[in-house]
Amino acid sequence: MLMPNSKKKILVTGGAGQLGGALAKCLSKNPKHFIVSVDNLSTGSIDKVRLCDNIRFINADINNYNDIVPVFGRFDFDFVFHFAAVVGVKRTLEQPIDVLNDIEGIKNILSLSKNSGVKRVFYASSSEVYGEPFEIPQNENTTPLNSRLPYAIVKNVGEAFFKAYKKEYDLDYTIFRFFNTYGPNQSNDFVIPRFVKLALKNQPIPIYGKGDQTRSFCFIDDNIDTCVKTLENDLHINDVLNIGNDEEISILEVAKKVINITHSDSEIIHLPALKEGDMKRRCPDLTKMKAVLDRDLVTLDQGLEVMMKRCELNSE
Repeated sequence: MLMPNSKKKILVTGGAGQLGGALAKCLSKNPKHFIVSVDNLSTGSIDKVRLCDNIRFINADINNYNDIVPVFGRFDFDFVFHFAAVVGVKRTLEQPIDVLNDIEGIKNILSLSKNSGVKRVFYASSSEVYGEPFEIPQNENTTPLNSRLPYAIVKNVGEAFFKAYKKEYDLDYTIFRFFNTYGPNQSNDFVIPRFVKLALKNQPIPIYGKGDQTRSFCFIDDNIDTCVKTLENDLHINDVLNIGNDEEISILEVAKKVINITHSDSEIIHLPALKEGDMKRRCPDLTKMKAVLDRDLVTLDQGLEVMMKRCELNSE
C-alpha cells in the first residue's frame, strides 16, 4: 500500500474500540488522510476497524515499548490520537493494576512522538478527572480536579504528562475530556447499550442504588465530529476540551426513557449501590465544544432511536 507524501499520516491507538474505531473511520473519509489503527484487541474488536485503502490495522500493545517502536519507525506520523485505555467502570475497579499500567502507554506515545517529529498529540482523557463535582457545569479551566480512583488518577497524570512534554519539548497537544459517550457499536459493559438490549428482550433492567446519580450522554457522532474538526481546523492547540452533552439526566430516568421508547415490558430492579466509582453528578460546560461543532447536539431521545433500530437489525 503506497502512502503519498502529500497525505497526513495519523496514528490512532485503541483503534478497535468504540471511539478509536469510529474516529479512524471518520478520518478515512478524507482522501488526504492515511490512518494507522493500533490495538492489542484485549477489549476491542476487529469488527470495529474499517479496513480500506487509507487505513492500516496493526495488532500491538501501546504499553509495551518494543511493540510500538516499530510502528513509529515504519510510519512518519504527523498526528497521534492516543485513545487506548482500560475502560468501563466495573473493569477499571476490578483491574486497577491494568489501569495503572496505562501510564506506560502514555509515556511511550509521548516519547516516540517527540523523537519522530509528530506535530500534535491528542489525548483521550475523561470526565472522571473531576471526581465528585465541586461545581456544575464542570468547566475545563475553573472546576478543580478531584481524582481518587485509579482510572481517574491515570487520566489526570496523563494530562500532566502531555502538558509537561509541551513545556520541555514543545510538543503540541489537545486534551479531550470525554463524558459518557454511547453509540451503536458500544459493548454491553456500558449503560445505554445494556439498557436498550435488555428492554428489547423485555428483561429486567438493573440499576445501582436509587438511580438518582446523574449523567449527560453524548452520542458518538457528536464526539467524533468534534475531535476531527479540532484537528482539521487547527483548534484548541495546547488546550483542554470537554466533549459530552449538557442534557443532565438520572440513571433511573434513562431506564424509564429506554423502556418507553422501546415499548418494553421490562421492570427496573434496584441493586445495592456501588461502594466506589459511581459519581453523584456529571454535567459539562460545553462552551468550547459547541463552538467547534457549530451544530445542534444529538438529543438522548434521538440517540436512543438509533440504538434501538441498530439492535433490532442485529437481532434479525
